[in-house]
This record gives sequence, C-alpha cells and structure tokens, in this order.
Amino acid sequence: MKIDNPAQTQTLGADLRALRKARGLTLAELAEGLGRSVGWLSQVERDKSEPGISDLRHMAVALDVSVSSLFRQDAVPVQEQGYIVRAGARRPIGSREAGLVEELLSPDLTDDFEMVHSTFEAGSQIARPVTRPTQEVGYVVSGKLDIWINGTTHALDAGDSFRVRGEPYRWMNPYDQPAVVIWVIAPPVY
Repeated sequence: MKIDNPAQTQTLGADLRALRKARGLTLAELAEGLGRSVGWLSQVERDKSEPGISDLRHMAVALDVSVSSLFRQDAVPVQEQGYIVRAGARRPIGSREAGLVEELLSPDLTDDFEMVHSTFEAGSQIARPVTRPTQEVGYVVSGKLDIWINGTTHALDAGDSFRVRGEPYRWMNPYDQPAVVIWVIAPPVY
C-alpha cells in the first residue's frame, strides 16, 4: 500500500477506520453500535468532526481496544509523522491484561500490519486462549516466555521466535523476570 502523504495517516480518524475494517465492521454497523449516524461516524473517520470523551469510550468498547490507545501521546514533529516513533512517545494499546504492557511501535494503524512492543511481567499469564483472524510473529528480545499454540506448549528464550496463524493461543510467563517480545500482527487488531 503506497501512502502519498504519511502525515495524513497520523490521525484519530485513520486509526478508527483501520480498526473498524480490521474487525470487519461497516460504517453502518459501527454507527448503529455506537447509537450514532453513519454521517457522523464518516466525518469522524475523515477528521471532519471530533468525538467527545464519551464517544471515545464507546468506540473503545465497540472496537475492543483501550481508551488510551485512541489518544495521541506527544506531538510528533512534522518531518517524523508517519515515519518515526520515539521510545518515550509510544502509544499504550491492548486490553491491559494483568501483567502485560503493550505499546504500539508502528506510527499508526493504517498499514497492512502493526508492530507491538510487549512486556510480560514475571508470573503473568492470559487466562483463556485467544483466536484471532490474523497472522502473528513474535521475537523474544529478553527473558523467557511460554506460548501455548493449538494444544502444544513451547518454552521460548531470548532470541527465539514464533508464528501463530489463526490458531488458538495463550501466553504464560511463569519465570522470575519479565519477558520482552516484539510482536508483528497482520492485519492490525489494536
């Protein structure tokens, strides 16, 4: 996908549109779920109208993301918009599972994939398997992590990588140190 002006994608509207499409929702379906008109939602996605805090909360629930992931963090210099994400300016994303901190490494959600920095705290785990219509690849930067994919548990060390293609999976960090994983997901889900 070619983006003529990456700065144009650095908007709330572009991210909302990408999230809506990643969930297979039409404008009409999401608007109905929000109790809003299609016209209003279309204007929000085109950055012609700004949603209020209450609207953002409802959108976060409807799109299964954290409210904080819909807010821009720091102002990005124009020449870096759509290209650079500084370490201190990453957006928090995800469902905020206990013991998991996720930050978006991609500049926005408008690409065919997203890149995520995940920190799994010592002793943390996800309770139930997750199944998503995605292809996901992870690389363990530091620590250790166990991942259960479609009935088989794999113990991963720093330097190991894995792939999940629409299968049910869960993660567990039964170890005494955090694990840091770089996760690439296509299509974007956050």
